[in-house]
Amino acid sequence: MSAPEPPAQWHRVLTLLADISLFIGVRSVWTQAASHRLAVAAVVCLCYASILVCGVLALVVRRARSLARIDLAVLVTAVLLTLSAWSVFHSGGDEAVLTTQAARELVAGHPIYGQPWPWLFHPNHGVALTPTVTGGYDYTYGYPPLETLLTAPLLWIGHGGAPATAVATAALIAAAVLMWRLLPVPWRSAATLACLGLGLLPTYGRQGYPAVLAMALLVPVVVCWPRIGRGGRLGPAGIAQAACLGAACAAQQLPWFLTPFLLAGIYAVRRGELGARQAALVLLRVVGIAVTVWLLINTYFIVHEPRTWLAGIALPLTQGAVVHGQGLVDISLYFTNGSDRLDWYSHASILLAAGLLAVFVLFVRRLGPAATVLPWCAFYLATRSQDGYYLMMTPLWLASAVTAPITEFRDAWQPRPRLLSGPHRRPARVAAAVLLLTPALAGAAVAATGEPPMTMKITGVRRAASTVVTRLTVQVTNSSGTALTPHYTLTTGQGMSKYWSQVGGPATLAAHSTATIELRPPDGTFTLPHKRVRIRMRAFTATPQTLSSSDIKLQPRN
Repeated sequence: MSAPEPPAQWHRVLTLLADISLFIGVRSVWTQAASHRLAVAAVVCLCYASILVCGVLALVVRRARSLARIDLAVLVTAVLLTLSAWSVFHSGGDEAVLTTQAARELVAGHPIYGQPWPWLFHPNHGVALTPTVTGGYDYTYGYPPLETLLTAPLLWIGHGGAPATAVATAALIAAAVLMWRLLPVPWRSAATLACLGLGLLPTYGRQGYPAVLAMALLVPVVVCWPRIGRGGRLGPAGIAQAACLGAACAAQQLPWFLTPFLLAGIYAVRRGELGARQAALVLLRVVGIAVTVWLLINTYFIVHEPRTWLAGIALPLTQGAVVHGQGLVDISLYFTNGSDRLDWYSHASILLAAGLLAVFVLFVRRLGPAATVLPWCAFYLATRSQDGYYLMMTPLWLASAVTAPITEFRDAWQPRPRLLSGPHRRPARVAAAVLLLTPALAGAAVAATGEPPMTMKITGVRRAASTVVTRLTVQVTNSSGTALTPHYTLTTGQGMSKYWSQVGGPATLAAHSTATIELRPPDGTFTLPHKRVRIRMRAFTATPQTLSSSDIKLQPRN
């Protein structure tokens, strides 16, 4: 009898990487639990032992079946660590407290959209604010309702955002387990690594992000997604995938950007197999099921608060939040003194999304495997380009990479106008792709090269102590040809601080005018940072949307 074939070395390495990734962030959980949650600390200690043992076994087991069992042990360890971390850190962030409050209002029979809840953001709660270019903050709920509906039965769990963080964390664990089960056996540890390892997504789960729930619902959608409707039939699996797509779109707005790429890819693959008419019928069935599920989840809100519901689910697109993130907008935010054309970042983002979709359709045989990655490229040009938009969807990248290889798109239909199929088709296709993406790049250039419409200069400082400022007198010059109503803040690092109150001077500056204003810190006082810290005064305006920044010097009084 021949000896069993050993597992592939890359499988061992992948299992080991997933195992190693579980070390990240565990110490902080143990440190917090060891002082007052000894049972949790004991579980964490056992998980440490499991990580070490699995690391050894992953390198020495002799059979592929044994290594598959190690993969399962690593997954179970990851789930225990994720639950342990949630039991210690479950208060959540702004998304969690908003979702939990929406669930409370829903249970009480009150509307949940368009209702400001400023008390949730009390400074003592440590919940982040979302400042807007109008000089205020967004205190309302701005997500589709699925996570609220799931949170409502869990309000007994605790105070703050704990119920919403429980939903998001449970969804993340379910996503990891489901992806682990759906992926081919040698790739299963990759699901553990992407969903529960590295300390990334569990943190977002403990913050209660609705996008985590949306990602979990998209996992079964993107696994083997080019096979949806194969042979002209959806079957139980295809129906479930379409239903999950609709549910994901009812959980958060990010799936809205992925959906057109998936639908375009499904149509292209099915048209290559079945022809235009049958492919269209398959696509209509997928869309019909997804829309039906989406409507069922939203029906209560459509009936009871149609206008505020519509405004609420569109809020991230319309709220006018200040620029923030790690994308191209940093040029105007950190590397220059602002721009009088911030709206063009949004225009460029929309143009890039449309251009990428068009390029995807034209070259689906090459770009098909990237369908789960391409949509997020548009956010790099947006006014809000936070890395969470990419990070929270990375498990979908993995699921698609493993189960939707380029061979699935070999016979996919690609539109080929005469200009793209002639004797010079290669240069023509390159030119077509460049042409489709050029408007977005041009829009981004317009935004990034804008000039700040205002300059600011400190002319007076009132202090309560040598390092404590209570008032600032500022000379502001509006060099633009439009009257502006600015809102001011001081920042000492990345992100935005609270707006300062204007207590003197005109609220609106006429075109080509100079005025002196007086500003008061949001909490009454502003403590000067270390002298090497860069202090920037920023002024935002809403119409038009502009940003003006000036470095200021505020030294402690001798």
